[in-house]
Amino acid sequence: MSDSTSQRILMIEDEEDIAFLIRFMLERHEFVVDHAADGRQAMEKITTSSPPDLTLMDIMLPYHDGLELIERLRAEAGWEQVPVLMLTAKAREADIVRALELGADDYVTKPFQPEELLARIRRLLRRPR
Repeated sequence: MSDSTSQRILMIEDEEDIAFLIRFMLERHEFVVDHAADGRQAMEKITTSSPPDLTLMDIMLPYHDGLELIERLRAEAGWEQVPVLMLTAKAREADIVRALELGADDYVTKPFQPEELLARIRRLLRRPR
């Protein structure tokens, strides 16, 4: 059904219902999903875990926001080339530009279409690193 060959995705999302939906969709396509429910958990995973194949990240998070996390992730050895897809309700051009300038590879606003999100994830995972 999938070409993911169990690629690991770190999902940083504090809204439980959205996290559940994304995990369900990704696992159905044979991705392995590691979930951080807030910025503190995400920071811990970035500094102590091996890099995933892709990071899917919200901007508005408790403790550390997604922009702070991008900066930290890009500074962490081994994480510099991990594709980062922002998935957030922040749709202002300034927010999008800031995230992209800090190192995000793509930006999807909520509410999102699950199949479009999956296509964007697959596109980022196909890119040579």
